[in-house]
Parts: sequence; C-alpha cells; structure tokens
Amino acid sequence: MVRILYVEDNEDNIYMLSSRLRRKGCEVIVAVDGEEGVARAQSDAPALILMDLSLPVLDGWEATRRLKAMAETRDIPVIALSSHTMPGDREAALAAGCDDFDVKPVEFARLLAKIKALLPEGSMS
Repeated sequence: MVRILYVEDNEDNIYMLSSRLRRKGCEVIVAVDGEEGVARAQSDAPALILMDLSLPVLDGWEATRRLKAMAETRDIPVIALSSHTMPGDREAALAAGCDDFDVKPVEFARLLAKIKALLPEGSMS
C-alpha cells in the first residue's frame, strides 16, 4: 500500500482527494498546515507528498524547501497542488523543490498519472 501525505487546509479538498486515493489502494495521511506537513513527512515516511501551496502557519513553498533540505525527506517526491495559475507559478513551485505541479480543482486522472510517474514502477495499481 502506497503511503501519501496530503498537506491541505481545505476540508472539502481533503475529503474528495483522500477518498479517491483510498479507493485506489493508497494510505492517506493528512496534515493541515505546512509545519505539520514537515513533521508528518519526517515521522511517517510517505512515498509521496501532495502539497497545497497556500497553507497556514508555513506555506507550501517554504515547507517544500525545508523538506528538500533535510536528508531524511529530500528524496520524497512532492507534487504541488494549487489554484494559483498565474504565469510563473509552476516554475516557482519547481524552484522551491517540488517535483511536479498540478492545478486545482484537481483532474483526478491527470494527477494520478503524475503520482504514478514519480513512484517506483508497480508500486501503485
């Protein structure tokens, strides 16, 4: 079972995406702010992180920078999820250390393809 950390502060988004990922056989761990996301990544060793960028306490950009700076979490793939769709937002997320970027509202099939591309082959059906 693939463990995914979903860092998101919107309850509707958490419910929708977590439910769909669980139906695909994933274990979903939720953190509601960037600081908790960094802590959960360290303690729960997820295979992948879905990171909202507009978060309370510590935004997704800074949380990702911190994760990529620590030896124990730097190799965990991070997909930024954001409703920010201005020119340069994707590039800014990648510059912060995100491995990919997707927009909200999430198109699940597209996001699932991105998740599968970042995980070891065969780890997710």
